[in-house]
Amino acid sequence: MNAFNSTIYKIMEWITRFAFIHLLWIVFSLSGLILLGLFPSTVALFTIIREWLRGKSDIPIFTTFWHYFKSEFVKANLFGITIIAILLLIGVDFYFILLTNNSGLSWVHIPLFALVLLLLLFLLYVFPAYVHYDINITLLIKNTILIMLVSPLHNLLMIVCLTSIFIIMRTVPALFFISGSSIYAFITMWLALQAFDRLHKKQIK
Repeated sequence: MNAFNSTIYKIMEWITRFAFIHLLWIVFSLSGLILLGLFPSTVALFTIIREWLRGKSDIPIFTTFWHYFKSEFVKANLFGITIIAILLLIGVDFYFILLTNNSGLSWVHIPLFALVLLLLLFLLYVFPAYVHYDINITLLIKNTILIMLVSPLHNLLMIVCLTSIFIIMRTVPALFFISGSSIYAFITMWLALQAFDRLHKKQIK
């Protein structure tokens, strides 16, 4: 019975942690009026998730979140501006291609849809890479693209896992409001770390 109670306690403890860090992500994002708060909050979120996955589950959550939110505020927002600029550029291209093609979608659009897919995969890796590698933004983007291209299995697993979570959260919306961002960060950080470690081992060999 003690073992059962201990297991239940551990489960509830982790549910509370996921809910708390999700709440912090929302509060700190709003504190920067979303535009300035979203990227530093997301960096802080992924940093804590990374620490948990590396075995440091006893770190003080609020203090750690606040520390990384402050220390990464400028760099994270510069990084965010770069990402938003890339998304806008591709979005505008996508819009004008569809606008100028009255015949609708055709095989000509396949490269464009492939680019969109690659962009989505890039976005899945970019925050894990940001908190894992201490490098400048240009090199970060290059490394993220490289890791994404050489990790097809991890790409597939991310898509499958996140799609499954999306379906579950549509069925149980309360789960999204309680811990949506932290679950997303946990899945992508966990799989991305495996891709990073795999690439690192290859480089050593």
